Amino acid sequence: MSSSLLHLSVDQMEIEHRYLSINGLNLHIAQIAKDDELGTVVFLHGFPETWYSWRHQMIAVAKAGYRAIAPDWRGYGLSDQPQDPQNAAREHLISDLLGILDALSIPKAFLVAKDFGSTPTYLFALLYPDRTCGVVSVGMPYSPVPYSYNLLPEGFYMKRWQEPGRAEADFGRFDVKRVVRTIYILFSRSDIPIAPEGKEIMDLANLSTPLPEWFSEEDLSMYASLYQKNGFTYPLQIPYRVTNIKGTNYLPSDRTIRVPVLLIQGEKDYIYKLLQQYEVIKEGIMKDYVPDLQISSIPEGCHFAQEQFPDQVNQLIISFVRAHPVNA
Repeated sequence: MSSSLLHLSVDQMEIEHRYLSINGLNLHIAQIAKDDELGTVVFLHGFPETWYSWRHQMIAVAKAGYRAIAPDWRGYGLSDQPQDPQNAAREHLISDLLGILDALSIPKAFLVAKDFGSTPTYLFALLYPDRTCGVVSVGMPYSPVPYSYNLLPEGFYMKRWQEPGRAEADFGRFDVKRVVRTIYILFSRSDIPIAPEGKEIMDLANLSTPLPEWFSEEDLSMYASLYQKNGFTYPLQIPYRVTNIKGTNYLPSDRTIRVPVLLIQGEKDYIYKLLQQYEVIKEGIMKDYVPDLQISSIPEGCHFAQEQFPDQVNQLIISFVRAHPVNA
């Protein structure tokens, strides 16, 4: 692990790093191990993110008196990549999350997630409500009905990346830094990334396209360094090629989440242009399955709202966890 990772600190609060042996893998976690009397907040990233995407939130909740933990999902960042990525399953992530809490002797935690990380997080809360203080999802609503993107054009990025080998060939034309750069540019826009015929997703931005103003070259370099270990083989399996939970017979017939949930919506997030995502929120479907639901909006927020507007997201998370004390 590089010295920059070991000694990353903000406002004299140092983010520490360690590995946990979970389900036969060494999983990397970043943490600020402050007094956890108020509780623990676990941050769970999306794609193409790593623990680093929660750096602002970790510092904020630690300053508010909570223990902050951000793992790299298996196959991401500094965590081990499974030897059989073709057998990836989302329930492995649920098991890993449970293993992390057990390994750190955390009886109950707040879970903050975004992007694909929200799916195993919601299901963890469904399966283990006694281990979950509450859930905060940045951008992704909860619905027990699987999403279908069949009506979107062939060039829709998820359809392209679901094809084995296609994204690998597309990404393989560039170095890791260029791939991460392009994804951050495309996914921070309000338009759905769709490639025209004869083009690939990586062709939708070039080196002359500026990074979002809130995402620095230093941030880009950090992400690139974290992807040097594993590349994109496993991240392309989850979330793009394993879209549903295998063997959902282990899930309860009642898919209602009984813990408090906060959904933070970036109103410029392209995800809400996907029809079913819009319907889940606007038609109240999520409320039917999450009785204790709060929705907060960030008008200019994009898909990476927690990095784009960290102060706003931090305040929403801290207000939520304070409103649901662990020992209440």
